[in-house]
Amino acid sequence: MDRVSAFDEPLKKLLGGVTAKVMAEHLDLHTVGDLLHHYPRRYEERGRLTALTDLPLDEHVTVVAQVADARVMAFNNGRGKRLEVTLTDGHGRLQLVFFGHGVHKPHKELLPGRRAMFAGKVSVFNRKMQLAHPTYQLLDAESTDEAGATEAVDAFAGKLLPIYPACKQLDSWRIAKAVDAVLPSAQEAVDPLPPALREGRGFTPLPEALLKIHRPQTKADVAAARDRLKWDEAFVLQVALARRRYADTQLPAVARRPVPGGLLDAFDAKLPFTLTDGQLKVTKEIFDDLAAEHPMHRLLQGEVGSGKTMVALRAMLTTVDAGGQAAMLAPTEVLAQQHHRSITEMMGELAEGGMLGGSERGTKVVLLTGSMGMAARRQALLDLVTGEAGIVIGTHALIEDKVKFHELGLVVVDEQHRFGVEQRDALRSKAHSQGERRSPHLLVMTATPIPRTVAMTVFGDLETSVLDQLPAGRSPIASHVVPAKDKPHFLSRAWDRVREEVENGHQAYVVCPRIGDDEDEAAKKKGKKDAAEEADKRPPLAVLDIAEQLAKGPLSGLRVEVLHGRMHPDDKDDVMRRFAAGQVDVLVATTVIEVGVNVPNATAMVIMDADRFGVSQLHQLRGRVGRGSAPGLCLLVSEAHEASPSRARLSAVASTLDGFELSRIDLEERREGDVLGQAQSGVRSSLRVLSVIDDEEVIAAAREEAVTVVAADPDLEHLPELRLVLDALLDKEREEYLDKG
Repeated sequence: MDRVSAFDEPLKKLLGGVTAKVMAEHLDLHTVGDLLHHYPRRYEERGRLTALTDLPLDEHVTVVAQVADARVMAFNNGRGKRLEVTLTDGHGRLQLVFFGHGVHKPHKELLPGRRAMFAGKVSVFNRKMQLAHPTYQLLDAESTDEAGATEAVDAFAGKLLPIYPACKQLDSWRIAKAVDAVLPSAQEAVDPLPPALREGRGFTPLPEALLKIHRPQTKADVAAARDRLKWDEAFVLQVALARRRYADTQLPAVARRPVPGGLLDAFDAKLPFTLTDGQLKVTKEIFDDLAAEHPMHRLLQGEVGSGKTMVALRAMLTTVDAGGQAAMLAPTEVLAQQHHRSITEMMGELAEGGMLGGSERGTKVVLLTGSMGMAARRQALLDLVTGEAGIVIGTHALIEDKVKFHELGLVVVDEQHRFGVEQRDALRSKAHSQGERRSPHLLVMTATPIPRTVAMTVFGDLETSVLDQLPAGRSPIASHVVPAKDKPHFLSRAWDRVREEVENGHQAYVVCPRIGDDEDEAAKKKGKKDAAEEADKRPPLAVLDIAEQLAKGPLSGLRVEVLHGRMHPDDKDDVMRRFAAGQVDVLVATTVIEVGVNVPNATAMVIMDADRFGVSQLHQLRGRVGRGSAPGLCLLVSEAHEASPSRARLSAVASTLDGFELSRIDLEERREGDVLGQAQSGVRSSLRVLSVIDDEEVIAAAREEAVTVVAADPDLEHLPELRLVLDALLDKEREEYLDKG
C-alpha cells in the first residue's frame, strides 16, 4: 500500500459500517489518518482512581473508580425501580443512577469493591454530582462476564489507560479498541519535518510518536510523543501561513503615500484633541506599509474605545489623497450605519466633496448596505465606479459582483472574527477590475484582544499592531454577578440601580440572548424531541418578553424601547438615533449593540442569561458603558449553579477589565477549535496536541523555522513530504467545509 493511501483508507473498511458512521457523525473522524490523529485526552494509571471532586459539570467524562455501595430503590408506589451506585476514589464520591430495565445487569456486576471505567455526562441532582445511565467497563478479572473483563484488561495491558475524547454514542474504551485496529498503519505515516530540522531538534520518528501517544508504556513516552506531534502541527501550520505571507509580498500594489496639503492635513487641522502616543506609533506602522509597492496585510487590535476608527480613518484619507478609494467593511448594517455617521461627523465638510458647501479638498463618503432603497443604491454604485466617492462604508454587500470600484486602494475590515479568509480574498479581487492585477492594501481591525500566540496562528498571515492605551477621560466599569435563582432580591436591586442611573440623567442597556415571538417555532419543535434530557433548561430570555415585563413592572414609567436584528433598518436606525439623543431611557436589545454603538451617556448595562454568552462577547458588550465621564456599571444576571463552569466564567469577567487576560480565559474554555475554526480555513482540523494557550515557545520557534524554509524554497520542491502533508491540510473541499462550519 502506498504511503498516502494507508492514511486515506475509510474507517468503514476496518471497523465496520456502524462504528464508522458514529465516528463520522459525532467525532468528525472519517479515515484511518483521522483516527490516528484522535489522541487521548489524558491517561489514567491502572492502579489509581480518578479524582471525583474536580469533575466538570455538563461534560461527558470517563472515570476510573471503585464501587462503594449499590442499592435498588423502589419509587412510584413500587411500580418503578432505580439502582443507585456510589463510587469512591478514596476522597470524593459520585452517584450513578440506573432506571427500569437498565437495572439488572449493573446490579449483578457493580458490587462493592469492584473497579471499572465509567462514562457519562455529569449533572447535579439534589445537590449531588451524578451520572445517569453511564456506560461502564469492568477492570478486574473476577467479573461475572469473565471473558469481557479479561479482554478489558488485555486491551489496556500497559500501566497507562488512554482516555479518548468520546461522545455519548461511543465510549473511550470502544474508541481505544478501534485505534488498536488501525495502529499498524502508523508505520505508513508521511513525515512532514525536513530531516535536518528533525535531527537537529532530536525528535522521535513520526511512526514511533504515534505509537507512543496511543499506547505509552511510561509517562516519558507520552511526553516524547507530544513534543514531536506538537511540533508537526505548529510547523505545518506556520509553513502554510509563511507561504501565504510570501505570496502576498509577490503581489503588486500601488504605494499610497501622504500628500502634503491634502485631505489628511485638512482633517488633522480640525481635530479637537491630540492623538495618543499609541495611535501615533500604530499610524507610523500603517503608513510605512501603505508606502510599499506590495499590499499591506495588517491586523490592528485595540480595546473598545482605544481609537482604532480614528487610526483607520487617517489611513483611508491618505489613500484618497494618493488617488485611491478606501472601503470599510462592517459585520452588521447597524454598525455600518454607525461608522458612516461617525466618520461623516468627524470629517464635516470634508465628507461633502463635490456638494454645495463641501470643501474643494473633500471627497464623498457613501454608505452601501443590502437593504438600501434602489435609487440610493444606484447612486452609491455610480459614485464608486466614477471615483466620485473616495470612501465607502458597507456590509457584505460590498463583496457582491455588481459592486465596481474606480480604483480600490485600501480595504478596512472591522471585527475580523466575523469574516473568513474567503471574503477577504473576494474583496481583494475587486482591485483587479482595471485590468491590472493590483491588490488593495488591507487593514483588519478587532476589538477582541488576541493573545500573541493566537495572533501568530489565526492571523499568522497578517502583521500585528496593538493599541493598548485608552484615550484620556474614559471611566472605569464596575462589574458584578447577579445570582437570580439563589438570590432573587439581588435582581430587584439590579432594576433599582437602573432606575437610579436614569434618575441621575443617564441611560441603560438590557441585553438578552434572543429576540422572541415566532423566531423560535423551529426551536420549539426541536425542543419536544430533546425535552427529556433538556427538562431543566428553559429557552434563553428574549428581548420582546423582557421589554414588556420591565415596562409594566420594575421600570414602569421609564421610556423603554427594543432593538434587534429583525427590525427594519430604518426602524433600527431611528431607535439608535433617539437613544443617542437621550430620548430613550432603557434600550432592551440583542447583541446587535455588541460592536460600535457609541452612546457616552449610557452608564449601566444588565446582561440577562449572561452565562449564555462567551467571555469575549461579554467583554465587548460591557465596553458599551462607561464611554463618557461617568463611571459604568455592568450586571451579569445568571441562574447558573454556583459550582458550574459558567458561573466561574462570569466571576472571571466581573473580576478584571483586562481584555488580554479575559481572551486567555476564553481560549482555555473554548479550547482552540472554535477560535481557529472561525478564522482560518483548514486550521481547526489540524490542531490536536498543540495548545495555542500554552505552547507559545513552540509556535514562535516553528514560525522562525517555517520562514527560513519558505524563503529558501517557496514551492517546497525539495521537501515533497512536507508539501504532501500541507496539501492534505489545506485540501480545498475540507477548507470549504470548515469555512462553512
